[in-house]
Amino acid sequence: MKCLFTLFALTTAPGVLCAQSSSIENPGDPRCDGGSPLMKRFMPLAILVAAPCLAPAQALNVPWSGYGHDPQHTAVSATAAQNLNAKHWQVQIDQSLPAGGGSGPLFVHYGSPLVTAGNTVIVPVTTPSGGYQLEAFTGANGSQLYTLPSDYAPPPHDWTPPYGPALALGTRIYYPGAGGTLYYRDLPNSGNGPNHLPGASGQVAFYGMTGAKGYTANQSAYNAAVQISTPLTTDRSGDVYFGFTVTGTNPLNLVSGIARISVAGIGTWTSAVSLSGDGSASQIALNCAPALSNDQHTVYVATSSGTEFGTGYLTSLNATTLAPIAHVQLFDPRGGLATVSTDSSASPMVGPDGDVYYGVLEDPCCTSHNDRGWLLHFNSTLSQTKTPGSFGWDDTASVVPSGAVPSYTGTSSYLILTKYNNYAGTGTGTGLNQIAILDPSASQLDEYSTNSVTVLKEVITVTGITPDSSHGGLPTVREWCINTAAIDPYTKSAIINSEDGTVYRWDFTTNTLLQSLNLTAGRGEAYTPTVIGPDGTVYAINDAILFAVGN
Repeated sequence: MKCLFTLFALTTAPGVLCAQSSSIENPGDPRCDGGSPLMKRFMPLAILVAAPCLAPAQALNVPWSGYGHDPQHTAVSATAAQNLNAKHWQVQIDQSLPAGGGSGPLFVHYGSPLVTAGNTVIVPVTTPSGGYQLEAFTGANGSQLYTLPSDYAPPPHDWTPPYGPALALGTRIYYPGAGGTLYYRDLPNSGNGPNHLPGASGQVAFYGMTGAKGYTANQSAYNAAVQISTPLTTDRSGDVYFGFTVTGTNPLNLVSGIARISVAGIGTWTSAVSLSGDGSASQIALNCAPALSNDQHTVYVATSSGTEFGTGYLTSLNATTLAPIAHVQLFDPRGGLATVSTDSSASPMVGPDGDVYYGVLEDPCCTSHNDRGWLLHFNSTLSQTKTPGSFGWDDTASVVPSGAVPSYTGTSSYLILTKYNNYAGTGTGTGLNQIAILDPSASQLDEYSTNSVTVLKEVITVTGITPDSSHGGLPTVREWCINTAAIDPYTKSAIINSEDGTVYRWDFTTNTLLQSLNLTAGRGEAYTPTVIGPDGTVYAINDAILFAVGN
């Protein structure tokens, strides 16, 4: 448990101006919010660097700061989840749909809520017109604090991409705007920002706001040509990373790539093609939130050909300059190029040992492995391809401390949790849909391949319980509906969503679905995240509604 409570604090370093960088308006350092009781409780464990009113560096395990909780996307909570006894409050997060839920498939990836250490819940919302905004609520009772409108428009897509904000240093919200810009809001726990207004504190562009070719003088050109294409990721120093797509001409001749805006307000970007040298891999994989190495020196992100069922690479970059470091082409473990789909929200996850995991679909796509895909597995330098997991479609693995699974007798210091659906009517799929905990240093033969493929060993699995009437009922069950699952190491459990409309607590000690709470009548939909707030409230999305659940 010791590693779960390690906090980091660093001074904010000045931005670095690189060959592909441009100075932007300095947004100022995020303000220092008052410390919450939770932050104060952990403060004696941190090593602090003295500085006048220095915004605390991001405590990786305190606020739920973005997709998968932290820059590594481990989804490990710093707080024990409350019991799944009651709905505390709820909010419709897609106002373009009929209120109260609907029917039929819902092919929309909804962005992950953020939760500050002060228990403010920041919720991405689709407006009635199909636009986007953030709505902030008090976690304790769901009272609304403020709304942050945005003029963001997504890039071309099939399934709707997530609108993915991020929390920097615990004190600043970044959220996507039009033209590849970011809006930011300081003092996220207050109804008004430092400008005494409820809206944005400012706006920044990675290629520059000012100047003859900057955003301010060319808004219509950039708005038409440049779109942020991934959820945002922030590091512990307050820098923010994201992918962007360029679909037209623009004054600076930008092309699709990855960008970084430092806490000091310096923009840096590099093209997707430069990450692998392959001109066909011209896009950052849609919906692929960049991940940071544990020492924060390296960024990992996937590139792709940009088609619904394309191919691509996993790449690494210098976290300060975005200079390419390494890349590896993504292969199906049986041979052939793996499928990187624009419908997937899979993002790299960095394990405690530095290994990198990334989910893909199979080749040929998508029945040859029952639409399960693969969880590809590499060392930190991407120089070694390791044993894959047997499921990777639209899923980001979570980290489970090995001590949280009492029946585990292996040697790994951590395990990983993944979705493990086996889709009925697809290939040889049986409809026995599961969630699995896998051992990253042990293996077994894959039971779904006709040829011999070694995959990560299953430690424990749990099968859904609601019959799937569309496939004749039992033994087929409804799908697990999760793209990143919150891990509660205190109660040794995970919080997982199902398309049956219910949120479950999977207890690792008994290997049972120990608690459950029905949220809706259930609906087939694109996969969704679960989140745990600092007071233990559980947040789950079902049928375009965010539910706050607890004791």
